Amino acid sequence: MSITLVKATESDIKEIWEMQVEAFKSLLEKYQDYDMSPATESYENVLNKYKQPWTSYFFIIRNNEKVGVVRVVDKKDGSRKRIAPIWIMPAFRNQGLAQLAMREVEKLYGSHHWQLDTILQEQGNIYLYEKLGYKRTGEIENIKDGMDIVYFYKD
Repeated sequence: MSITLVKATESDIKEIWEMQVEAFKSLLEKYQDYDMSPATESYENVLNKYKQPWTSYFFIIRNNEKVGVVRVVDKKDGSRKRIAPIWIMPAFRNQGLAQLAMREVEKLYGSHHWQLDTILQEQGNIYLYEKLGYKRTGEIENIKDGMDIVYFYKD
């Protein structure tokens, strides 16, 4: 199984935003986090992120089908690169696609000096990141009862 990453253009942002809302809907329902959830992010905010010179969005493609998206932040100033967010659409989850996508991102941007974060209670995400060599920073931020953010780095 293989995937490819296809860099998005500004004309793709509405589709990316719609995919993001759909992909994160179940986490929004689970945690009821209307302030931070990517499912509640506005189209305008996603468009503004796209316009940042250090941001690139990529469609994750398998068999000519868009199965997810990853956003890479690389300021090229010595700061850590960041994956924020990455998602696989619900119908394609648990097939190793996020892992393949992250490996492809590392082929493009290098495999060291990264950071990311996720919900501590989402053990599948934590398993994925640790499997790919990310280590916990030790910082955990409580968002609300039953929801914490855990931070990772990879050198």
